[in-house]
Parts: sequence; structure tokens; C-alpha cells
Amino acid sequence: REHADFNYHCLPVHRADPGHFWGFVYFRQIKDATLKRGYFQKSLVLLSRLPFVNLFYEICALIAPSFFASGEPTLEAVCDNICHWPSLMAGENLSLHLLGSIYEISIPKQNYKSLAAAEKVNRESATPPGSQTQIIASIHEIDIFKSLQFFLPHIHLLWELVLTGEPIVVTGTSPTDCAHMVQSLMSLISPLSYCAESRPYFTIHDTEFKEFTQNKHGHPSIILGVTNPFFAKTLQHWPHTIRLQDSAESQALLKQKQAVISGGVNVTNSGSEAATLSKLSKIKQITNKLLDSSPGVYTQYKPFISKDKSFLKKILLGIKTERPPSVQSALLRRHLLELTQSFMIPLERYLASLMPLQKDISPFKSAPQPNPFKQEDFLATLEECGPQLTSSCKGDWEGLYKRFFASPNFKGWYETRHFELQQTLQALHMQTLSESNLAEWVKGKHEVEIVDMILRLKQKLTLCGSTQMAALPVQLNTKDTREQLLRHLDSMKRCLPDDLKQILNNI
Repeated sequence: REHADFNYHCLPVHRADPGHFWGFVYFRQIKDATLKRGYFQKSLVLLSRLPFVNLFYEICALIAPSFFASGEPTLEAVCDNICHWPSLMAGENLSLHLLGSIYEISIPKQNYKSLAAAEKVNRESATPPGSQTQIIASIHEIDIFKSLQFFLPHIHLLWELVLTGEPIVVTGTSPTDCAHMVQSLMSLISPLSYCAESRPYFTIHDTEFKEFTQNKHGHPSIILGVTNPFFAKTLQHWPHTIRLQDSAESQALLKQKQAVISGGVNVTNSGSEAATLSKLSKIKQITNKLLDSSPGVYTQYKPFISKDKSFLKKILLGIKTERPPSVQSALLRRHLLELTQSFMIPLERYLASLMPLQKDISPFKSAPQPNPFKQEDFLATLEECGPQLTSSCKGDWEGLYKRFFASPNFKGWYETRHFELQQTLQALHMQTLSESNLAEWVKGKHEVEIVDMILRLKQKLTLCGSTQMAALPVQLNTKDTREQLLRHLDSMKRCLPDDLKQILNNI
């Protein structure tokens, strides 16, 4: 219930997912000769319906070291802290107390123009002595430049692949790097929600393993992150593969092994060490064979739009001049945001034109429905109102829209916006009904017509009190409208016989 109310008011990228959990893992591996495996290994996993990726990574990094050191008392303290967190609300500044630290977060509201206008939190009075306060600028945005810096020449290609819901496999040696890349890809089309499937870290033990690797009816719309070399063979038929650079950890480990071997260590004197190096060598050979490709993007896809060479030149220059990664990430996000907005604005404009005129909304008929979305009619508007007017990228925008129409991203966007249009029309119909002269209308009406009107008024009163109304971009004085509808309801009931009144009161 709480998540349903929250979803009506927050931005699409912050909505809770009723069908999936997000998992955030902090893994620790430390050498320990007292253990049979030679290593201490333990993970802390945080599960949530909320896609607050950046916030939950921070929280995991705080909880896990304390949990590994102190055990269950840490988890008990964490649960107690979380139970005292404020209710989840969009458009508010929230203070989250956790293990002596405080996270200050802001969750923007839909149609909220400026976070700067939000009421500031008085941290001096709210912060207990000795607490460390950390301001989380964005609860969901991660540093996308970290993952994408090696793929900048292909950034517009990747944007198209994600926009159209193409199946993508991200392969690498580090689960962290793969997951980070998958999350970065999903954010390329922000503020548009990525409505296809994603598995930031996919393993052979996943219940959907056969579905994704042996699908004979085409590839699913999904982004997979994998590290197991086995996938290089089973997913080799997938159309788009992103091969990541080896992680810093694996590169450092490889250098360490090479140093041991080149240092002239007599491995024959140590059977266990010789066996270990032999196994590592075999694993490395198999991995190299299966992942026999350099880092890069492997696809036969032909982009519909051209690259923005001036932007690429600017951001690549930032690498040479050692521009701060945070600035590079902000520049990249800004460019992709403008590109997505240029693509979506014509769709939003056309969708707005599907709204019936307010003069056509009759209080004595059912609320009208939005006019149907016709792809041909929309495509006919592109010549005068297309993305080419606002984007520096040129190309076949019409072809890109046609491919987008077949994607889960269009389906998700359209269903959400169509529902919002329906609710808006219900609100406008409710307002028109509240302002109508029902005393004049009721003259000469049959009882069945009056009963229909009473039921309609009750339905509008229910809608008036719902949380959905508050999230709509409609200027509506809910209190005055509700009072007027109640007056209409009482007036209509007085026109009915007592026995019928009693029946209606029980409905």
C-alpha cells in the first residue's frame, strides 16, 4: 500500500517494482590459514523493491564491515534504526539514521520543478552529537562515466540499443563491474523508464537460465551481466555483446602470479602450490579461449542516427586533460538527457493532442476516453515537429521511432501516460459535474436516471479522495469540489422515495 501511494507521486525512475527485488551485495574475502578453504568469505545482501541504487550501495558499505566484525548485534541495531525511519514520501527531505551515521536524501516529486525549492532540513537540531552526516545528492544515479569511459565512441549506439530494448550481454571478470555497467546502461535513457528486463549479475544457477540461453523464439528484451566464461559459448548467438576490461582486482592478481613465476620459485617442492598454479593456468587458458575478444562493443546493428562528434570531442578531451570524473559523468548524463528529451518531446506533444477538448466533456455522460494513438499520424508530424529541431544528431529518426514502438520501453511509457490521461479526464469530468446545475437537470427524470447519477457522484467522491488525484497535473480545488459533489448527492437523494434511499445508503 505504501509503495503504491509512493509510486503515484515519485518520478518513474524511483518507482518500487512490485514484481522484482533489487539486491545489493557486499562481499568480503580475506586470507585465513585456519580455514579449510584458506579464505574467510562472507556476503551481506540487502533486498528492496526500491531502485535506490546509489543509496543502497552506500548503506551496504556502512553495514557490512560492522557486521563482519560484530555479527548479529549489528543487524539488530540496523533493523531497529530502519524501523524508526520516516515514511517513504516523494517531495520531501528525509533523514535516515543508521549506525551513528545520518543520510540526508531528497526524493523529487513528479512535476516538481526544482529541488532547490524544497524545504531545507534543520540539521543542527536534527543531528545527534557525534553523528556523521552524509548528503546523498541522488538516491539512484551512479557514476556512469566509470563504466562508459572506455565505450564513449559508441555511446550513441548504446543509447539506441537500450532505447529500443535490444538484448545485450555484458561480459567481464568482475561481478561489480558487470552490475555497474548494466545499471549504467539502464540509465542511458533517463528520464524515460527502462521497462525491459535486466539482470545486473546473472549466473548459471538462475531459474531463468534455460529461458535466456535456449530461447528458440527470438531473444528476450533484457540486459544481462555475466562473468562465467560458460556464457561466452551459450550466449554467442546474442546480437549485442559488450566486453568489459578486466577488473583492477583480476589484473593485480594476474601480475602477482606472473611475479611469482618469473621470480624463479621452485614450485616442484610444493605440491599444493604447484597444483594451485596449474589449476589457475588451466582456468586462465579456458577463460581466454571462451572470452577471446578485446574489450569493446560487438554488434551488427546499424544505428539510425549519427554520432554527435562535437560532444565526443569535448568529453574525450576531458580524459586527456584529467577533468574530474564527477564532471565527466555530469556532462555525459546531461548530453544523454537532452538526447532522450529530444526523442520523447514529439511523442509527449502528440499524446497531449489526443485529449478531448474540455468543452466536449459533458457532466451528464460518462467521462470521455483519450483518442487512440495512431503511429502513422504521429510519424506524419515528424517533419515539422521532430527531434531534428532540438538535437544535433542527424539521421533516420522515423526508422528509430518505428523500432521503438515495438519495444517494452514504448509499451511501458504509453500505458503509464494513457492511464494518466484517463485519470486527468476523470478529474476534469468530476470538476464539470460539481459545477453543473443538477437541480435543473433532475426535473422530469425517471428514478433509474437519478440512481445512475447518484452512483456516478459516489464514484467521483471516491476518486476525489484517492492519492492518484494529487499526482495529476490538473489544477483542481479538491476540497471545494468534494463539498459540491456531496451537496449534489444529498439533493439527488431527496428526489427519491424512502425505500430507494435506504438501499442506496447501504451501497
